[in-house]
Amino acid sequence: MCALKQPSEDFLSMKAKMRTTPYHFNLLSDTERLSAFLEAIKQKAKGTVYDIGAGCGILSILAVPYSNFIYAVEKDSRSAKLAESNFKEFNNILLINDDARNVIFEDKADLIICEMLDTALIDEEQVPVVNSILKYLKDDGEIIPQGILNGAEAIYVDRDSICYDDEFESSRINYQILSNLVIYSEFNFKNLIEEYVETEFELEICKKGTFSGIKITTFTLLTNYIICGPTPMLNPPLLIPTGKMNVNIGDIIKVKLSYKMGGGLDSIQTRVKKIS
Repeated sequence: MCALKQPSEDFLSMKAKMRTTPYHFNLLSDTERLSAFLEAIKQKAKGTVYDIGAGCGILSILAVPYSNFIYAVEKDSRSAKLAESNFKEFNNILLINDDARNVIFEDKADLIICEMLDTALIDEEQVPVVNSILKYLKDDGEIIPQGILNGAEAIYVDRDSICYDDEFESSRINYQILSNLVIYSEFNFKNLIEEYVETEFELEICKKGTFSGIKITTFTLLTNYIICGPTPMLNPPLLIPTGKMNVNIGDIIKVKLSYKMGGGLDSIQTRVKKIS
């Protein structure tokens, strides 16, 4: 993990001028997230760049000084219209208002930026989209982010439905962590990824209490040297209720977890069993 520099005054001035949706305004307000992507783009951007899921265009604009040409692809018409306005002063960005899976690119990419990220990639189309455009990446090309790590912890949470630990929520969720973090999966986006996840892992209880759920945390590998943990707008932890049981220190919770990446939160299924 590298130490990230704070954005420059020029960058902050440019950000302030951008036209955004309310959601993209929150994205721009997440300085930690933006600083991490800016540092990764400085290291990796060159030649032809695809910005997939470009939103209002901030990452395309960050890539301008380091690239020859940028294809900025955004499916949402409202966001694409705002991006078009934000791109007016740049002559090396082409905005494409379409689903990236439908686009036939004229040039292969030296770099693909795809920031359609969500915790464990469950509620975003990152995996199906990247899988579909890998054929356009040069043999020596790179992807930002290059991969993710997913971890799980046993928790007590007084909720009946799946929710995010999101600081933008009007009321914060109180929960208690009962185990150490276990990394249960790792993905590299340069490889084709199976969208369906079925995994088993064990969580050792380190604090006596009531177990009632799983906390999923995703760490984003932007490059080999930049790892970004959850930030206010990047992969807030996911809390998955599982039913309550009393646990003691040393108990093992065996978890069977399945979901579809890009399939939404309704695709999540869990089975848990205590091994005393």
